[in-house]
Amino acid sequence: MADFLFPFFQGALIVLALLILFCAIRAVIGPRTADRLLAVNMITTLVIVSVCILSLLLSESYLTDVALLFSLLGPLAVITLTRLLAQKIEKKHAADSVPACSSGGVG
Repeated sequence: MADFLFPFFQGALIVLALLILFCAIRAVIGPRTADRLLAVNMITTLVIVSVCILSLLLSESYLTDVALLFSLLGPLAVITLTRLLAQKIEKKHAADSVPACSSGGVG
C-alpha cells in the first residue's frame, strides 16, 4: 500500500469511530424502536467498513473474512431484534384487549 494513503485511512477510521459512537448513543436514547433498529444496522455497516480499512492498513487478508462474516451476521441480528420487538408488541396488545372481569354476581 502507498505510504501517502496511510494518514487518509487513519482519518477515515477516526471518523468511523465517531460515527459508531453517535449511532450507539442513538441506539440507547431512541426515542422510537425504529430509531434503535436503524442505529444497530448502521453500527454493523460502519464496523464492516472499519474492519476492511484495517485489513488494508495492516495487510492482513484474514480481516476481510471477518468483515464478510460480520456482514452476514448483521442482518441476522436486526431480524432477531425485530422478532423480539414484534412479540413484545403482541403481548402488549393482547394484555390491552383482555376484557375486564365482571363480579360474577347475579342481578
